[in-house]
Amino acid sequence: MIYRSRAPLRIGLAGGGTDVSPYMDQFGGCVVNATIDLYAHARLLPTKDHQITFEAPDKKTEFSFSPNKTDFTTLPREFELFYGVYQHVAAHAGPLPGFKLSAYIEAPQGSGLGTSSTLVVALLGVFREWLQLPWDREQIAQRAFHIERIELGLAGGRQDQYAASYGGINFMTFNPNGSVHVKPLHLSAADTLELETCLLLYYTHIQRESAQIIRHQMESVKQGATDRIQAMHELKQQALQLRNAFENGTFEILGELLNFGWQQKKKMADQISNSYIDQLYTTAIEAGAVGVKFQVPGGVDFYFFIVRELPN
Repeated sequence: MIYRSRAPLRIGLAGGGTDVSPYMDQFGGCVVNATIDLYAHARLLPTKDHQITFEAPDKKTEFSFSPNKTDFTTLPREFELFYGVYQHVAAHAGPLPGFKLSAYIEAPQGSGLGTSSTLVVALLGVFREWLQLPWDREQIAQRAFHIERIELGLAGGRQDQYAASYGGINFMTFNPNGSVHVKPLHLSAADTLELETCLLLYYTHIQRESAQIIRHQMESVKQGATDRIQAMHELKQQALQLRNAFENGTFEILGELLNFGWQQKKKMADQISNSYIDQLYTTAIEAGAVGVKFQVPGGVDFYFFIVRELPN
């Protein structure tokens, strides 16, 4: 029997960066994000040969090993997340029989759409289906965060794992004690259609190392950089304002909030913007967009903008 799982990618609407430690540990954070119709897919086929095989069909690569193998110096980088999830599941569910695990993402990794975390959620989902593990959405998100940030030591925040696991449009609160509260923002069918009609996602073909941007952001908080910390405070307020706009149906301020958020985002780290990205922003506004949002600190492969003002 073949087992399958998929999880949605997301766009960050407000508050991005306040879910990253050490800012979150000191001040707490909150974000608004929305999942989109692009996905990470996972497929697992149990085998009888006691071999474990990882496959990335989009990259035409695979890697096989015995479960008792301990030397993984030759593990290809594209399977780091595969192996991290495998180790986590095996540690909690016991030794696993042979299987072939394939996965791919419908967007470039590092695009700022939460690709890596979404892949981890999809991989955990396919193991849950195969092994009938009693993990709910919150537990999947928690485990995905732990695998990426603790077990693998990858830099980043917390919102991506929760967005991929819960789906939809959500207001998320990240408390200094580590707890997370996810509040769905329910829109009517008409409002959802209006929002989808007015938003465009644009592929820039820009690729950068997101981990470096995140490390600079983390270091700024550790050093007490007042201007950068204040920018994060402003982004948290932006998320609260956007939550209120969604709840009250006052969508006309969305463009203004996106623009405000981008100005604050650029203050968080010098590497977030450059002359080309600034030109893209200006071009979009001059062409009639009322709000622009770049997906950072990913590779800024994508940005989205509102092409016309949303009616009240």
